[in-house]
Formats: sequence, C-alpha cells, structure tokens
Amino acid sequence: MERFEITEKERKARLDMFLLEMYPEHTRSYLQKEIKAGNVLLNGLKTRPGVSLKPGDTVDAEFSEPEEPEVLPEDIPLSIVYEDQDVILVDKPKGMVVHPAPGHTSGTLVNALLYHCTDLSGINGVLRPGIVHRIDKDTTGIVIACKNDKAHISLSEQLAAHTVTRRYYALVHGNFRDDEGTVDAPIGRNRTDRKKMAVDPSGKEAVTHYRVLERFGQYTFIECRLETGRTHQIRVHMSSIGHPLLGDLQYGSGKSPFHTEGQCLHAYVLGFIHPSAGEYMEFTSGLPDYFKKILDTLRKDC
Repeated sequence: MERFEITEKERKARLDMFLLEMYPEHTRSYLQKEIKAGNVLLNGLKTRPGVSLKPGDTVDAEFSEPEEPEVLPEDIPLSIVYEDQDVILVDKPKGMVVHPAPGHTSGTLVNALLYHCTDLSGINGVLRPGIVHRIDKDTTGIVIACKNDKAHISLSEQLAAHTVTRRYYALVHGNFRDDEGTVDAPIGRNRTDRKKMAVDPSGKEAVTHYRVLERFGQYTFIECRLETGRTHQIRVHMSSIGHPLLGDLQYGSGKSPFHTEGQCLHAYVLGFIHPSAGEYMEFTSGLPDYFKKILDTLRKDC
C-alpha cells in the first residue's frame, strides 16, 4: 500500500485524476475501477472517483493485478546481432519500445520477437516474454532476450551480481573537469513527478562509471559503464552532476539544436557468460547514423 498526503497544490483535484498523475503507467478507467472496488481509500474510507481532494487528506492505494492484454506477433524487421537456441541479441533502433505498456500496445520489440522466435522465456509473463533488461524508447543499441527459462534465470542472476558488461556512448552538455569518474548515487522514483526518476538517498543503489572520449566545448562525447541497471540511470546520473544528455527533454535543459528525437545514448557493448556454453561472450553495436552526423558536425565546428 502506498500513502499520499494531499497538499495545497492538489486542492480540488479529482481523485482519479490525481492518481493518474501518480501512476501514469495505468489508464484512468483502470484507476476508476480500483477506486470503486475499494482499493483506494480517502482518509481511510471507501470513496468515489470524482471526489474533490483538499489539503490534509490522505490517499491510500493498493491496486489489484491488472488484466494483461493479449500481445500479438508482428512482422517487424529486426537487426539481429547474434542468435542461438538460448538467446537473441537485437540492435534496437531509436523510437522502438522494448515491451508493451500503456500507450504502446503494438510495434514493440516484444511484438517483433514473437513473430521471429518460436519460443521465448515466460518468466516475465505475456507482456515481457524473454525480456531480462530493457533500454529506453529513444536509446539505441543492443538488447538481449532469452528463449527459455534456464537462460533467463542465468542472465537475471548475472545482472543482479553486476557481472554483465554494459557500455554506452553518450553525448552530454558541458565540459567535464576530469577525464573519468564515477557517479555513486541511489536512484528512486521522483517524489513530485512519478514519470521521472531522481537521485534519492532512500532509492536503490546506482553506480555509473564514465570516461571522456572527445571534448567539443559545449558538449562532451563520453563512454558510460553501468555497474547497476536502474531505470534511466545514465540520464539521471549525468543530469545530477550538471551534464544532462543532449536531446533529453525529460532530464535535460531545453531542446537540442540538432533536432534529435530524444537523448543521444547508445548501448554499444553487451557482454555476459553464455547460459549453456559457460563462456564469456561480448557483442558490439556501431553508432547509429544520426549520432555519427552530430559528432561529425561538432568535429567540424571545433
């Protein structure tokens, strides 16, 4: 159960609309159903979706499991980096969501994988078959999916033990003082905007190592190595030290002069112990064209 204390900012807000702000992953109709079912209490009492809130009210929410929609295979071209009977590695393009979610029920990597593969691990349910990790919609690069539960468990354990190699290219605002460094700062849900993450002392451990590759004055091309894998980790960590990613409207400071669609972030290395062979394997992905064009422009300007 999660409790919210209503402040002056939420005065006269409808309960269902307030919850939609707090839980953007759910639909309004789902939240209204949960309120009517008594899974949301206002000052300890069952209430209705349209009730107006006032400062000092408390809202307790404990939702039931939402029904999972059917996820259908879709004939979407995939750039496959590697594939065998256990795993498949895909070079994900910009704009593709990894798995279905509210607002993105089709056209995802999962929809494409279901068409391409005869079987995928079922550990994460029908919405995320085979998915052991993910990258953001506008982040490009390598994503791994598992074809059976044994492989899924192996990769999950490696991720939990921080032994999976994950390196990213990023283009950020500003010029770093040092050539390399580490951001060791816990990350949790932003307390005022649940659509965002934030550095929070009560959050989960998050460690990002970075290394400067090229300097362009107002921008810096860096490599980031993840020790942990929190949601939006690189984007949050770089923003927290004053170097938000170029094009990142969520954690950055304005639109990109290069007309990018989202952050300039690319997952270019993924390495792991193969679940069956027991040997370390490492794969790389080249920078996408849009990223290379921006670097070429910056190099000419400098």
